[in-house]
Amino acid sequence: MRVAVIGATGYGSAELIRILENHPYVELETLISSSQAGEELGSVFPHLSQRELSLEELDLDQLAERVDGVFSATPAGVSGELLPELVERGVIAIDLAGDFRLEAADYQTWYSKEPAPSKWLSEAVYGLSEWTADQVKKARLVTNPGCYPTATLLALLPLVRAGVIAKGPVMIDGKSGVSGAGRGLKQSSLFCEVEGNLFPYKVAEHQHTPEIERYLSMIGGDPRTVTFTPQIVPMSRGILTTIYAPVESGWRTDQVREVIERAYREKPFIRLCESGRWPRTKDVAGSNFCDLQVKVDERTGMVIAAAVIDNLMKGAAGQAVQNLNLMMEWPESTGLSMLPVYP
Repeated sequence: MRVAVIGATGYGSAELIRILENHPYVELETLISSSQAGEELGSVFPHLSQRELSLEELDLDQLAERVDGVFSATPAGVSGELLPELVERGVIAIDLAGDFRLEAADYQTWYSKEPAPSKWLSEAVYGLSEWTADQVKKARLVTNPGCYPTATLLALLPLVRAGVIAKGPVMIDGKSGVSGAGRGLKQSSLFCEVEGNLFPYKVAEHQHTPEIERYLSMIGGDPRTVTFTPQIVPMSRGILTTIYAPVESGWRTDQVREVIERAYREKPFIRLCESGRWPRTKDVAGSNFCDLQVKVDERTGMVIAAAVIDNLMKGAAGQAVQNLNLMMEWPESTGLSMLPVYP
């Protein structure tokens, strides 16, 4: 299968290239970049210099003739215009941006961009692989979940589905490495700003908030609102989300662990930590795994759940390839069997 990466100069795209180079059923045909067209891949990412590819300008007509599928990792507002044209010409598409994740009004409010056409917002399938695989298998256009929503929903959905969580506030504390902010130059991402530092950002206004609420309600079947506070930690990659929610009476930790075990028994990338051990970002670095843990605090009547992922892998490129595997009906873990990197 011939594929292209559009927006090929970001951190998530670098991971896509690394994965696709080792995928047995995929040939990476071309890389598209409007900002660095003409440059060699090795000059943009020296660690990928063994692969001789030049970045190209986007030509939709040529691209539709050359490839069978595309991954789009463009800034918000771009893929909503580009991908429908390619899909209409028979190219399947996976969007790593947020252009197809929300309804039009919410997208305009939270992203401050014009939304994609309503026809495509309706057709796009949300690619939370462990929960929407049946829909992904039939899709022409998949919208890859955001990194924070991936970790959060993988922890929360089994609990909501099983009735573990009572009515009341769901509090989400999300911590992310600096790569989550992208590769562009930003003062807040400079070494001197983040080294030895820890700080929240976009408090009560992060664009992943409505995404978490929408799919927690849609997939979980129970309308919910959440309070989500993202924070930057001084590391390159990784996400830890810690979730606090009221628990229905009668639930014990061992019962809630069984809920998670049942939900993910056949899912190759979800690992429930042994009792007493809490997830660590290092334990999933460079891999497509999500590690989970849960505990019921009977004293306060709260359930505490934690999830870790590599934001560039399960939170972006890895899940995108997992979705491609589902769309093509290949084994779900094809090209994604790499173990985490440690230390």
